[in-house]
Amino acid sequence: MEDVNNSSTPKAQTAISRWYAIQVASSCEKKVKATLEQRAVTLGVSNRILEIEIPQTPAVKLKKDGSRQSTEEKVFPGYVLVRMVLDEDTMMAVRSTPNVINFVGAEDRRATGKSRGHIKPRPLSRSEVDRIFKRAAEKKTVVKLDLAEGDQIIVTSGPFKDFQGEVIEVSGERSKLKALLSIFGRETPVELEFSQINKQN
Repeated sequence: MEDVNNSSTPKAQTAISRWYAIQVASSCEKKVKATLEQRAVTLGVSNRILEIEIPQTPAVKLKKDGSRQSTEEKVFPGYVLVRMVLDEDTMMAVRSTPNVINFVGAEDRRATGKSRGHIKPRPLSRSEVDRIFKRAAEKKTVVKLDLAEGDQIIVTSGPFKDFQGEVIEVSGERSKLKALLSIFGRETPVELEFSQINKQN
């Protein structure tokens, strides 16, 4: 009969880990990941905080001297994903980590009192998790360019190869820019891909 009271063991085995999104202070994703990994061990919850991920895709940054630097582009800036067994201890460990704003979830409105409700962490669905990691794994390289309006460029490929011009507009999210190229002696605005140009010093 004695194992009836000993309910703590089965509970530990039936606990299910899920992925949760954590909102963090801007540009602090790596810091939060490192701190939380450390804290999980210190606070004795590393068996329940299992994975901490910052989904990223490869990117290439074109530097002023025309060289390319490989870097990583965050898929969701300002968020860290944590696979964990949600309980008081693990919630506390996450919430009290510096630079963590809160879990992503539904606000749990309190029936009484004026205090704002706590955010009730909402686990990500299987399809959301798959979509996030699939997007990170697609490895479509994003090109980031250290360019501004007024910069001088030279076209390195395409129909305008070897033309020189001045940048008039940069749209980073589309990896494109507009430049004024001197075509037949006239300044003509042309849209170019980041990969088709080099910056001139």
